[in-house]
Amino acid sequence: MLIRNEQTPNPATRKFLPGQTVMDGGTRDFPDAPSAEASPLATGLFETGMIEGVFYGHDFISVTAAPGVSWTDLEPIVVEALLDHFVTGAPLFRPGSAAGIAVDGDAAFEDSPEDADIIDQIKDLIETRVRPAVAQDGGDIAYKGYKDGRVYLSMHGACQGCPSSAITLKRGIESLIKHYVPEVESVEAV
Repeated sequence: MLIRNEQTPNPATRKFLPGQTVMDGGTRDFPDAPSAEASPLATGLFETGMIEGVFYGHDFISVTAAPGVSWTDLEPIVVEALLDHFVTGAPLFRPGSAAGIAVDGDAAFEDSPEDADIIDQIKDLIETRVRPAVAQDGGDIAYKGYKDGRVYLSMHGACQGCPSSAITLKRGIESLIKHYVPEVESVEAV
């Protein structure tokens, strides 16, 4: 089995591609060791003491190195852990854990029924244009709400803490959504 890895716009995060499905549906973000209790793989990665975050996408795993950790030292450790996991067919989540909690399940703002058409357009753009592009960089983005011309999104995985994420949000995502949905005045990260 070959596990490829790719750099992401976030220099602290690498995207690992095992060549098979990681999550059948949704995504899962582990921003710290306590949040990883549901997943033996994520727990094992955090136990190295060299990891600051783990993110599961449909067909990839993004790993964020702790400050001061070199990818030269960390990459073979991560690849070994991923190989062990996928070759043995170990479960991604512990039985009885909250395995199905996806990024999309995070708390959101309450949308106004009068904005339903605008919100549908925004969600469609996020699902069809934005999320696939963000996933290529090892992350995910989720709709959180719309109010008074503002769209609220949460960023996960490689997108979180990336030096260029604010630029991507404002110049890329905001420009795209404003172009197709003129009622949108700004896009904000939450």
